[in-house]
Amino acid sequence: MTVSSDGLVRWWTRLRALPGGPWLFSRAIGWLVPYSGSIRARVRELRPGYARLTLRERHGIRQHLGSVHAVALVNLGELTSGLAMLTALPPGARAIVTQLSAEYFKKARGMLTAESTVGTLGTVGTEEMLVEAEIRDATADVVCRVTARWKVGTSE
Repeated sequence: MTVSSDGLVRWWTRLRALPGGPWLFSRAIGWLVPYSGSIRARVRELRPGYARLTLRERHGIRQHLGSVHAVALVNLGELTSGLAMLTALPPGARAIVTQLSAEYFKKARGMLTAESTVGTLGTVGTEEMLVEAEIRDATADVVCRVTARWKVGTSE
């Protein structure tokens, strides 16, 4: 199943105002993308070219040192950059990640917030874009920066 960029924003707009709507939207994203859904991130804000998600530290995503696992952080960054990217795509375009990288700055603990911004895309040929997602802890310190290389093209 695929969802168009305007469809994502439309569903977010419909659901966010309802009691439990952001939770339901986040669960639907997790159902559409099961691996990303495994971390149980919550979409907090979504508009064309912008996504903000949160992730609550819990036992299932910790590593042996008692902080959030590096791969859970990459998963959160990729999901956040992906939602920002997909909501920026013009009709008839699609995107796929071709490379991921991450920089870690401090142990990730507690409530984490990831943000990503993508400029609105015009006419799309085949191109590559780098999209960053910064992940901050409750004190607003950057704990991780994920960079996703997206190949953007037409769906034909």
